Amino acid sequence: MAVALLPAAVAVVLYTGRATGHLGAGGGWDTARWAAVGLAVPALLLAALVAAVIARARPALSPSVPVSEESAPDLYRLVRDLAERLEVPAPSAIALTPDCDSWLEDRTHRATGPPRRTDGRREPQAPVLVIGSPFLWWMRVAELRALLAPVVAGTGPSAHPDIAAARRFIRGLDAAVAVSSCAKGPLRRLPLRFVGKVARLLLRSCRDHAMIMERGVAAAASERAQGVDYGLRIVAQEQVGLAYAGWDRLLTRVALPAWRMGRWPSRLDAGVVSALTELSRRDRLAEGFASRLGERPACDLLEEPGAIDRAASLLAARLFHGGPAEPGPDWSPVGWQQYPEEVVDRKWRLEAARLHRVLDALPAADLSAADLPAADLSAADLPAADQATGPAPGTAAVTAAGTASGTGTAAGTAAGTASGPAAASAAGTAAVAGTARSYARTAARTAAAPGTHRTADAALTDATPLAAGAPSAPGTSSAPGTSSAPGTSSAPGDLAAVASGPTLAWVIDRLARDNRAGDLVAARLGAEVAREEREEAARQAARGTVAQDAAAGVAWGDGLAESGLPLFPLQPPRTGRELLADHLTAMVCCAAVDTAGAAPGLDWLDGPALLVDGARRADLGVPVLSLVDDGDAEPLRGWLTTVGVRPEKPVRLV
Repeated sequence: MAVALLPAAVAVVLYTGRATGHLGAGGGWDTARWAAVGLAVPALLLAALVAAVIARARPALSPSVPVSEESAPDLYRLVRDLAERLEVPAPSAIALTPDCDSWLEDRTHRATGPPRRTDGRREPQAPVLVIGSPFLWWMRVAELRALLAPVVAGTGPSAHPDIAAARRFIRGLDAAVAVSSCAKGPLRRLPLRFVGKVARLLLRSCRDHAMIMERGVAAAASERAQGVDYGLRIVAQEQVGLAYAGWDRLLTRVALPAWRMGRWPSRLDAGVVSALTELSRRDRLAEGFASRLGERPACDLLEEPGAIDRAASLLAARLFHGGPAEPGPDWSPVGWQQYPEEVVDRKWRLEAARLHRVLDALPAADLSAADLPAADLSAADLPAADQATGPAPGTAAVTAAGTASGTGTAAGTAAGTASGPAAASAAGTAAVAGTARSYARTAARTAAAPGTHRTADAALTDATPLAAGAPSAPGTSSAPGTSSAPGTSSAPGDLAAVASGPTLAWVIDRLARDNRAGDLVAARLGAEVAREEREEAARQAARGTVAQDAAAGVAWGDGLAESGLPLFPLQPPRTGRELLADHLTAMVCCAAVDTAGAAPGLDWLDGPALLVDGARRADLGVPVLSLVDDGDAEPLRGWLTTVGVRPEKPVRLV
C-alpha cells in the first residue's frame, strides 16, 4: 500500500509546493508534477483493483456438515460448559468434517457471516468449531471433552480485535490468490494475474509474522486448557492416532472400491468402530482399547447419528473421490450388510470381464510383440481408441520395459512345432468338461532352441484359441480325451469348455504361455482403466456442481472446488502390473465363488475378501504375483487345487 501511495504523495507535495510558492513554476518542476501524476493515477487504480479483489474474494472454507443445535443439543451443551470452565466465548456453531482433526474456523466474511445490523455494522461472532466426525463415533464423551478443551480455548484469542483483523487479512490474500488462479477469459486473466502476484508477494512478506502469531495463540490456548481433564487428554491423544489409522484404512481399502463402483457407503463413521475393533483384536499394542466400547460413545450426543453419518459419508466421497454432491441412480448408498454382494462380487466380475475383454481384443501379433522393437510396440499395441487418448500414465514405461527385454532372443515355446505323440504326452492328459485337469508343466513353458525364433504360424496358434470345429495346426496330433499344450491341439471337451464361456484356465494359459505377454496386457488394462476414469470424471463433473454443494449446506469459498475434485486423492494411479494383478485376483475369486462354494466378504482393514468355508483366505496374493511377475503359473494352480477351484468351468462375469 505504501508503494502504491508513494507517487500520489509526491504529486501532492509538488502541487502543494507550487500553491504555497515554495516550489517554482515552469521548467523542470512542471515536468516533474506531470510525471508524478502520470505514475500516481495507474498506481492508485492498480491498488484499488488489488484491494477490491482481496475484499470481495471469499476465503476458502473447510467442507463440513453443519450441525444445528436442534439436532445435537447435548453436544452444544457440552461445548458451552467447556467454554464456561475455560472462561472463553463459546463457539458460534458446530460442524463435522470427514477427517481426524478438530479446529476453529473464522466464518465472519460477509459472504458467509451474519447479516449487517441496522447501523451497517456486523455483529461480532465467535468462530465455528469443526470436529472430525470419526471422533464422535470412536471416542467416549469424556475423551471428546478432553480433546476439545485446547481447541475451544482458542476462542479467547480469536476475539481479540488485532488477531481477528490479522487473520482476516491473511485469509483475504489467500482467497485473492485462489481467484487469480482460476480466472477465465483474457480480459479477466490479465488483471487478476497481476493481483495474484501482488497477493503472493504480500503472503510471503507476512508469513513469518503470521506463524509467530499463531504459535503464540496455540501456546496460550494450551496453557488455558491445562486445568481441564489434563490426564484424560493424554489418553484421548492416543485415540486420535488410532482413529486416524483406522479411518485411513477404511477409506483406502473399503470405501474406495465402492466409490469406483458408483456406490458410497452410508455409514463410514460407524465402520470406523468396526475397523478399530478389528485392529484392536489383531494388534497386541491395541489391546484394551476395545474395552472402552462399554462406555457412552460421543455419537450419543447427536439426536440422529445415522443422518449425520450419512451426510458425512457423502461428503467424504465428494472430497476423496470426487463423487456427485447428491445421490442418484448412478451414485447410490450401500449398507455394510449389502457391501459383499453389491460391491465386492460386482467389482470382481467387472474386473474379470475387463480382463477377458482385453485378452480377447489382442490380435495374434500382440502376443509375439516381444520380438518387436519397443518403439513399434508403443504405437501398435493399443487399440484405435487408446491411440487417440494415449495410454495411462506409467503404462508406456511398463510396455517399453516388457517389450525391450528379450528382443531377438529365444522367446516363446516349441509347442507350435511339436508333432506326433511327443506333443500329446508333453501336454499331459486333460479331462473333458466336468472332470479334473492336470496342471503339470507342459511344453508350452519350454523355451525354444537357442538362436531360433517363433514362426508366424506358431505365434498365431499361441495367440488365438482354437474355435470349435477348427482344424488343428499341421504337424500336430490330437488323441480322444486328451488335450495338448496351447497352440498344438485341443480335445473336443476343452473346445466345448472354451466355447461355453470364459474360464480361468484359459486366462492362466494365455498369461503363462509367455511371461512377456503380461506387459502388453497390463499396458492395455491401464489404458482402458484410465479411459473409463476420464469418462467417469466427466460425468461426475456434470452431475456434481458447487451450486448443489451450497444447496446441501456445504460451502467451499473461491477457487477451492473450482480447481477440481477430488481435493484429496487417496491413492496414486495404479501401475499396469498392479492392475493386472488386481484383475487376475478378481478372476480367481469369481471362479472360486462359482465352482468352489466360496463367498465374497468384507474385511474392515483390508477391504474385499474371499471367504472359503466361512474363513478368509489371505494367501492368494503370492501365487497371483508369481504368475504376473514371473510367468510361473504353478503356485496359482496349486492354490486352486488346494481350495477346490475348477478353472476349466465357465465363470459368470456380468
